[in-house]
Amino acid sequence: MWWQTILLSLREIRRNLMRSILTILGIVIGVAAVITMVTLGTGATASVTSEIESMGSNLIFMTPGQQDREGGARGEAEPFDYEDAVAIERDIDGLTAVAPMSQGSSQVIYGNQNRSVSVVGSTNGYMTCQNWVLAIGRAFTDSEIRAGNTVCILGSTVREKLFGSRDPIGETIRLKNISFKVIGVFESKGAMSFGSQDQNDFVMVPIRAFQRRISGNTNVFYIMFSAKSGASIEKVKEDIKLLMRERRKIKEGKDDDFSVTDMKEIVSRISTITGILTGVLAAIAGISLLVGGIGIMNIMLVSVTERTREIGIRLAIGALERDVLKQFLLEAMVLTSLGGLIGITLGISAAAVIAHFLKFSTVFSPGIIILAFLFSAGVGVVFGYFPARKAAMLDPIEALRHE
Repeated sequence: MWWQTILLSLREIRRNLMRSILTILGIVIGVAAVITMVTLGTGATASVTSEIESMGSNLIFMTPGQQDREGGARGEAEPFDYEDAVAIERDIDGLTAVAPMSQGSSQVIYGNQNRSVSVVGSTNGYMTCQNWVLAIGRAFTDSEIRAGNTVCILGSTVREKLFGSRDPIGETIRLKNISFKVIGVFESKGAMSFGSQDQNDFVMVPIRAFQRRISGNTNVFYIMFSAKSGASIEKVKEDIKLLMRERRKIKEGKDDDFSVTDMKEIVSRISTITGILTGVLAAIAGISLLVGGIGIMNIMLVSVTERTREIGIRLAIGALERDVLKQFLLEAMVLTSLGGLIGITLGISAAAVIAHFLKFSTVFSPGIIILAFLFSAGVGVVFGYFPARKAAMLDPIEALRHE
């Protein structure tokens, strides 16, 4: 009986094919949009999380100013200085590397080549913390770091753009019209997530050289630490906090004017933020499902009016009210379910194509796909019930008189 009713529903849909397609358009768009947004959001979260975790679970960051739970800055604070990093490296156990960081941009000039690059001022600890490996050349010497000598190490992109296949070791480039001698080149790491930034497009100089020659101040933007394998990250963080409170003369009972964060916290914050954004976008996309449901109700009411005489004949020859109700309700459900299936196909395809161009992985969630399909079928039940009820309650005699 149910199968026959479904076949009748499909026949009615096929009889008015163009109207049926336009009717389910809202459902198709809604389901496709929800699946695309959720899949892209989940994929983006996974890509960023994977990239951050690849830096190592033992990485710790210290930044000026406190941060709220979402990772946003809260209030202003004095920047660090190079001596803070020296003190931490000297006094804190459980660390393999400390990297004070200053960063900016500058025009790099070599011969007739002139381009804008990111300039990083740090120590050799930066290479340990960020897993940078030298392809050729050498790292900074202790004397070069202390004296702020004008030497530099190139990212692979800078080397390629300025020198091509030639060996740059010993050559001189200019940053802010200051000559820097090239002593090394990093191995290539590839693009960051989404392909938005080439992380090889930078020049690294000793931090004191950066402060004196490029930034013109002694500020350190943030400090990175690499904890020893097996060391307690929480203990290391607490020791750093205690030392920095002492160095920054923060009185007891006062809040820290800096923040110490490990990779686990950063991943958690990013997951929370992207999860919220994905949910909001999916909710906005879901509104079109409700709009599509209203369209279903409207068309079903028109269908009841058009088929009033048919309904009257069915009721007159013995059909029960529940049979008519079931038929019209199933028609609405079949319409929205077809729209859901088409929307799922489009959503998965759109997410795969967009993720391919943005260069991050697609993470399809069977749960959200099933939920979107069930929701589309549910829209048919909710918005199809009133027209179906109206059809079932028709008076057979009045319906047979209808022209």
